[in-house]
Amino acid sequence: MHNEIITIGPVTVYGYGLMIAIGILAAYFVGEMRAKKRGLSIDMIFSLVIWCVISGFLGSKILYTITIIDEVKENPLVLLNFADGWVVYGGIIGGIIGGWLCCKVHKVDFVSYFDLVMPSVALAQGFGRIGCFLAGCCYGREYDGLFSVTFHTSEYAPNEVALIPTQLISSACDFVLFFILIFLASKTKRRGVVAGVYLVLYSIGRFVLEFFRGDLARGTIGSLSTSQFIGIFTTVLGVAVLIWAFKNKERENRDDIIA
Repeated sequence: MHNEIITIGPVTVYGYGLMIAIGILAAYFVGEMRAKKRGLSIDMIFSLVIWCVISGFLGSKILYTITIIDEVKENPLVLLNFADGWVVYGGIIGGIIGGWLCCKVHKVDFVSYFDLVMPSVALAQGFGRIGCFLAGCCYGREYDGLFSVTFHTSEYAPNEVALIPTQLISSACDFVLFFILIFLASKTKRRGVVAGVYLVLYSIGRFVLEFFRGDLARGTIGSLSTSQFIGIFTTVLGVAVLIWAFKNKERENRDDIIA
C-alpha cells in the first residue's frame, strides 16, 4: 500500500524491510523467552538466529534465481538486484539447513531446537507478509468483492485494480499458526511434533493460497506453482517427522532438550 514509511535526508525506511526486521526481532525475543523457560542456552538462540537468517536469505535468493533461470541466462546482471526476488520456501529450506549446521557446530540436539524455533518462524513470516502487502508484491488475483484491495502506487501489483488481499490472508494464517504451535508446545513433550505440525500446516495452507495468487513471477512446474510443487515434499517431510516423533519414545530429560 505505502512502502515508503518515512524519509530522513538520503535515508528512506521501507515498509517491507521494516516488517522483515520487526519479524526477525520478534522471532528472536519469543525464542529467547521460551528458551529461558526451558533452561536452554540463550546464546544458542542468538547463534541460531544469525545462522538461520543468513542461510534463509541465501536459500530464498537461490530458489528465486532458479525460478527465473531463463532470464538469468539472458542477462546474468539481474542477480545483482538484491532488492527484489525472494522465495519464502527457499528461506524456510535454507533456514532449516542453517539451523542444522549451527546445532552441529555447537554440538546440541537439533530436533529440540527445531521444535523451539518453528513458532518463531511462523511469527516472523506473519510480519513479513505485512511487508509484502505494504510493497504490493505477492498480490492476489483480480477480485472486485468484499475485502478486496486496490493498489495505487505499487511497483509490483497492478495499480487501480481490485485484488484478493493474499498477503494479509497469509499473514493472518501465519499468526494463527504461531499460536497453534505455542499451544501445542505447551501440551506435548514429544520431540519433533511442533516442527512436524509446522511443516504440514504451513505447506497445506500455502498450497491452497497459491490458487488465489495473481503474480506470475513465482515460476511453475507443470500445472503447479513452484511453491505448490515444493509444498508437496515439505508436507511429506512434515508427516515423516510426525511419524518419527510418535514412534520415538524418548522423552525430554536432558538440559539441551525441550521439556
